[in-house]
Amino acid sequence: MTDMADPAVFADDYKPLPYWWEAAPPETGSDPLHAEADIAVVGSGYTGLHAALQTARAGLSTVVIEAETPGWGCSTRNGGQISTCIKPSFATLSARYGPDLAAAILRDGQASLDHIERVIADEGLETGFQRVGRFHGAHLPQCYDSLARDIAAPNPAYETGAYMVPRDAMQAELGTRAYWGGAVFPRHASIDPGRYHAALLRLCRAAGVQIVSRARVTELERLSPGFRLRTAKGALKAGKVILATNGYSGPVSPWHRRRVIPIGSYVIATEPVPKTVMDRLFPTDRILSDTRKLVYYYRPSPDRTRVLFGGRVSLRETDPDRTGPVLLRELVRLFPDLKGTRISHSWAGTVAFSFDTLMHAGEDDGLFHAMGYCGSGVGMAGYLGMKIGRRAAGLEDAETAFDRLPYPTRPFYTGTPWFLAPSVLVYRVRDRFGW
Repeated sequence: MTDMADPAVFADDYKPLPYWWEAAPPETGSDPLHAEADIAVVGSGYTGLHAALQTARAGLSTVVIEAETPGWGCSTRNGGQISTCIKPSFATLSARYGPDLAAAILRDGQASLDHIERVIADEGLETGFQRVGRFHGAHLPQCYDSLARDIAAPNPAYETGAYMVPRDAMQAELGTRAYWGGAVFPRHASIDPGRYHAALLRLCRAAGVQIVSRARVTELERLSPGFRLRTAKGALKAGKVILATNGYSGPVSPWHRRRVIPIGSYVIATEPVPKTVMDRLFPTDRILSDTRKLVYYYRPSPDRTRVLFGGRVSLRETDPDRTGPVLLRELVRLFPDLKGTRISHSWAGTVAFSFDTLMHAGEDDGLFHAMGYCGSGVGMAGYLGMKIGRRAAGLEDAETAFDRLPYPTRPFYTGTPWFLAPSVLVYRVRDRFGW
């Protein structure tokens, strides 16, 4: 624990590790790295495993190369919240791309949630998946009005089923007076990220996928045809390559690195909370978020014994030992009944935003990518991973609206978000005054 941490807020059994690793500890073994494969997938998160499952089941020899242990990144560090993913509204998307493409983007957002539910059901996976719905709290009065306008706006892609909850009816959703009401999105879902990732690993291995751990790719060279990947465990020649690195994209492909903005997100789990308190504060099992630009996202743990609470609370990337107490203070501010509750786990993960706040997928002569999930990767990463895997395998039904979008960057941006700290300061001001 760092010298900046307040030891009084940490439980005796505190761990600076993801809570999800308790039920699904990271694998430490590795398959050997073979000299050749039809498909090389860089990254073993949801994107990479869903892609690999498609190519392997299509009969292509497939190897997944991971810099750390399988799922070490955000696939086992997220909050376990699944939405329909798309941040811009239909009106915003229509202004950018026209109504037809806007509607197609929104349909893919809904399809991403449906895909994860279908895979879990068809494959019989034990993941804790539930369609619990989301409550999205308005942290200022004007945000309630804006939220009401948003959910009333036309959505030609699908019916959201969303409805408003006024402040005087809040008790049925949350035991707090910190929000001025909010909206419920009944189709959103929750999952145990660690168990989900472990189940995907088992599926991939059963399909013949090779999983090579601790083999960071240091060089990606184009051949004629194919590619050569140099790794910490040797070299691999592959016919096609799928980049599935998202927030952990590095210098191996500068073109892709210039188009993702890596941002740390921080999460805590509390020590066990008395059942009477949990039931009063969290009468439903919904996933929870709010209207801040620097959003808080939280939920009861799957067994309803703890609160998992996450958000961006620092100007720059830092140690979860330092951010844990800050997150706890915000949690107690929202729910004063939790005063005196301590932290059992505190951790961080890196998400990837795009300059247009949309995810992207595509190909450059055998080099495929799916990334830029903008904090909505639990559902979308698997969906776009599946689609890009089908595309790499030459299968039908591989297209998405995201294939048709330009993937923007900014002048002089090389992958290090120097603008993050001033942006966080601006968002804090906006959140305070509702601008």
